[in-house]
Amino acid sequence: MHNIVIIIIWTAGAGLCIPAGGLLARIERIRPDWLEQEFRHFIIAFGGGVLVSAVALVLIPEGMTLLRDTPATSLYVLIGGLIFFLIERSLGRRSRETPQFSAMLLDYLPESIALGGMFTIDSSAAPLLAVLIGLQNLPEGFNAYRELITVKGHQPDRILRQMFMLVPLGPILGVFGWLFLSEYGYLVGVVMLLAAGGILYLIFQDIA
Repeated sequence: MHNIVIIIIWTAGAGLCIPAGGLLARIERIRPDWLEQEFRHFIIAFGGGVLVSAVALVLIPEGMTLLRDTPATSLYVLIGGLIFFLIERSLGRRSRETPQFSAMLLDYLPESIALGGMFTIDSSAAPLLAVLIGLQNLPEGFNAYRELITVKGHQPDRILRQMFMLVPLGPILGVFGWLFLSEYGYLVGVVMLLAAGGILYLIFQDIA
């Protein structure tokens, strides 16, 4: 029970950074316009940098360790990129209108599962991954809000409600990973590598 509480706290904290970014984006627009554009570019670049850090410092090293550095590690990374490509493509036109929101959702969900799985194996990198997820969710929430507000039919309060509704998904998926991957360290590694491949795809497709 203690482990479940810890997972819920970490994943909920990371998830709350999504609406926190949205609330930050509601602040009155910066003047002059060029400064606002540069600030937005900085936020996007910061989020992309944190994503790269999550991949390079946690997901791939931990995944390779769990898979014992087998040749399949590279294959899982490639498969993860392909899966995310197919998912994003299946979203169709809506995905192209809101790439930042789609990228935020697609990387948040598998990372939460991987985080829950990492707590099952008592990985020392689990808190670091939780911090990185939160750090990336903050700018992604900021950019997703600014993106959605330009889409017809999206009102500020409605966008924030949607963002708050995403928060419980992290704990749910984290507990799922803890319950069902506790005896399968290999699967935890597979999930981490698939997420790493998908995140790398999203970085170059929607963020960079």
